[in-house]
Amino acid sequence: MNTLKLKKYLLLISALWYAGAAFAQQGNHTFKLGESDFLLDNKPFQIISGEIHYPRVPKEAWRDRMKMAKAMGLNTIGTYVFWNLHEPQKGKFDFSGNNDIASFVKIAKEEGLWVILRPSPYVCAEWEFGGYPYWLQNEKGLVVRSKQEEYLNEYRKYINAVGKQLAPLQINHAGNILMVQVENEYGSYAADKEYLDINRKMFIDAGFDGLLYTCDPESDIIGGHLKGLLPAINGQDNPEKVRSAINKYHDGKGPYFIAEWYPAWFDWWGAAHHTIPAEKYTGKLDSVLAAGISLNMYMFHGGSTRAFMNGANYKDISPYEPQISSYDYDAPLNEAGNATEKFRQFRAVIQKHLPKGTKLPAIPADKPAIAIKPFKLTSVSNVFDHLPKGMENDKPLTFEDLNQDYGYMLYRATIEGGKKGMLKINKLRDYALIFINGKRVGILDRRLNQDSIMLDLPNGRLQLDIFVENMGRINFGKYLLDNKKGITESVLFNGAELKKWTMFSLPFNHTEATDAKAPANIASEGPVIRKGTFNLAKTGDTYLDMRAWGKGVVWVNGHNLGKYWSIGPQQTIYLPKEWLKAGKNDITVLELLDNKQATLEAISTPILNSLKK
Repeated sequence: MNTLKLKKYLLLISALWYAGAAFAQQGNHTFKLGESDFLLDNKPFQIISGEIHYPRVPKEAWRDRMKMAKAMGLNTIGTYVFWNLHEPQKGKFDFSGNNDIASFVKIAKEEGLWVILRPSPYVCAEWEFGGYPYWLQNEKGLVVRSKQEEYLNEYRKYINAVGKQLAPLQINHAGNILMVQVENEYGSYAADKEYLDINRKMFIDAGFDGLLYTCDPESDIIGGHLKGLLPAINGQDNPEKVRSAINKYHDGKGPYFIAEWYPAWFDWWGAAHHTIPAEKYTGKLDSVLAAGISLNMYMFHGGSTRAFMNGANYKDISPYEPQISSYDYDAPLNEAGNATEKFRQFRAVIQKHLPKGTKLPAIPADKPAIAIKPFKLTSVSNVFDHLPKGMENDKPLTFEDLNQDYGYMLYRATIEGGKKGMLKINKLRDYALIFINGKRVGILDRRLNQDSIMLDLPNGRLQLDIFVENMGRINFGKYLLDNKKGITESVLFNGAELKKWTMFSLPFNHTEATDAKAPANIASEGPVIRKGTFNLAKTGDTYLDMRAWGKGVVWVNGHNLGKYWSIGPQQTIYLPKEWLKAGKNDITVLELLDNKQATLEAISTPILNSLKK
């Protein structure tokens, strides 16, 4: 193709790309694969998409985030669907509130945006267990991402439930979902084509009868693609390499889609906040758009991983790495949903590829942020003073054994004193506070490969308490199959196994579970629950400053905002305006390490890159 024809061709794609976004909420459309392009209503269409995960953004803010996507020049948004959100307990599905993904898709349509849907049972996404519900581990014989009937039966129920919500919203049913992804980076895990084909058939049976595709890193497409489906590529933005890789597995033709284009990265506890200057990616974005290649930016807006839904990485060559609550990701749209310099530079690149004279919507102004003066949390209760009924067993039981999903568990046993020796917890998952007669004598941290502590015990028959935190199930790699929480094997003292345990489940899955019922026994050094209120004359985004605190979780007005930990890099917790109110606001803090801390304040800017030893 000569230079003049190429320019005309790219102008046509740009015009149709921009027009396509405007058409997203109008009438019936078709979407299919051409020889080298996606075809929207039989005309070339370039997808410029950005990933936004509905549970990481308050539902009340979904529309505002989508307006920001339009303002940067996106015509599409992508999202995973999270199995463990929608079926938190076996057979109990939830598509309400912040889990109402059908509303998320419909709002996108109203805002003139197409959607790429990623409802694979496995999502990775720095999300707890990679999106799998914890209870799958209690199903006898079940192995995730396998052809075992036990797994496929549960998977089928899930995808059918998702299909009822979302299949009617596909473009071939007058909706705005352009494509649906089958599995997720499967080639990085295995290469079983029969398994992939079972996935494909289940998606179709669930009503996903439009365009299906797979996505994998370049080196793993060989294992993750399925003949007949479009093989998209992740992590590669060299146009020639993108075309070459996809041509190899798609009969020598396109379209060409970068399913995950990474202009940034995520963070984990104890490691520096990742930032990448926009200038390192503007040229790459420019070359991809100039080549007519479609892409999905991961992430356009990360938001926050609230409650206990953060995942963790673990590889043979690296330690356990639980991810932080902020999913800011150094994305073009920051954690609070405001435009960054990266947003502005990417917008300028996209604008350059629009038809001459076309203007993008104005960039919405940053939302107002407020500070909150220091206030006291006046009510306090020691967790150990208000334990639920315990479960007795000769050996320690895991979270899964007790049908507990997330949070914490207290393990209690008696131990003969008057001796010195090594206490060893075999396969601790993941963080433990060790107490003798209510006094904290040590901490064990899986991140640091710690499982043992030397104890010098006083005389007598002593109470041993081990308070264990689930810091997030692994979300990537072969260790998906080894993801139970708590004390998963045994506890030894001087080489002898300790028996006769009582387990107390402390999931803290509702703020009601944190209610203090009596004054705290501050003489104990166990975790405490502090409650209080603060008053606002006006609302705005704010950031709870946790630098003076130790480790724990915060709830405001019933919303679990996520975890904090003094080691950093995250030292603040984002509190969105949508969850605040003028007048009195309620706050609860579960603090594990410093039971004397009782004052809290909020600041108007986040602190995401401050490490402490």
